[in-house]
Amino acid sequence: MRTLKGPGIFLAQFLGDQPPFDTLDGIAAWAVDLGYEGVQLPTDRPAIFDLDKAAASQDYCDEVAGRLRERGVVITELSTHLQGQLVAVHPAYDVQFDAFAPPPLRGRPAERTRWAEEQLRLAAAASARLGLATHVTFSGALAWPYVYPWPQRAPGQIAEAFAELARRWRPLLDRFDEVGVDLAYEIHPGEDLFDGLTFERFHEATGRHPRAMILYDPSHLVLQQLDYLAFIDIYHERIRAFHVKDAEFRPSGRAGVYGGYVDWLDRPGRFRSPGDGQVDFRQIFSKLAQHDFAGWPVLEWECALKHPEDGAREGAPFIRAHTIRVTPHAFDNFASDKRAE
Repeated sequence: MRTLKGPGIFLAQFLGDQPPFDTLDGIAAWAVDLGYEGVQLPTDRPAIFDLDKAAASQDYCDEVAGRLRERGVVITELSTHLQGQLVAVHPAYDVQFDAFAPPPLRGRPAERTRWAEEQLRLAAAASARLGLATHVTFSGALAWPYVYPWPQRAPGQIAEAFAELARRWRPLLDRFDEVGVDLAYEIHPGEDLFDGLTFERFHEATGRHPRAMILYDPSHLVLQQLDYLAFIDIYHERIRAFHVKDAEFRPSGRAGVYGGYVDWLDRPGRFRSPGDGQVDFRQIFSKLAQHDFAGWPVLEWECALKHPEDGAREGAPFIRAHTIRVTPHAFDNFASDKRAE
């Protein structure tokens, strides 16, 4: 068993154009004041964290890590969620996901994919220079438009989609393996890796690659009506990252899992700030401690109702309150015949 680290916070949802959210030093100081000890850094904003420099320069990585340490916080993981999404984009989603790419690459899907793959290679190098054990990302999706089996899928269609997804990711996984960093895919609707079976299918297609891991976020499993606690028991050996994000699912007579195309506020399933939804975090933290999870519990704030700064302020004490300091000995040692006399 292991006592979890933390608390950490994913900065992506809080970055902005106004202080303290417009600089790494400013947002790090803000996070520390709220009680966070780790920050998960997005890598799509060079003004906050320059991925190109980090991949090429140990001095830059040391300087960034040193500045953060001086403020009382460390980097938990780097994130390439937006870039990872662009590794595999079905043409039906070209318009939506073009916004994730630099303007010169929009409308040029092949070049966009090559850029995304290079971003992952840079992230592997930067993660290694920073001494990080895990990197977090999205898988992208080639099969997602066919998630519902009507009309009937063509024979072999899904198998070929996952084979192509694996062909794109295997060289990147190899690069992460070369530098000794795990690649944790967030299990998320809209990605081809959206539940346990799809992760298993991808893992098999990559030849059971030793660096293919999971970012566990229970909110996405609640909205799909998966057993998010059993998921930990099944996949704990591959869970390397953890987003602390809540959700609720309240089906009505008018809409269910698919949500009827309504906005988040009116969907039967919606994200909430930790403690405001239906996720049993006491059991999650217990299971992760039991299964020796070595990563960070990282707040990812998304909520249809609450102000983000209130969610961030409440997040650190929420994580601390749920973190279990594991026992160094069995509770019934007092009855053992091996006890000291």
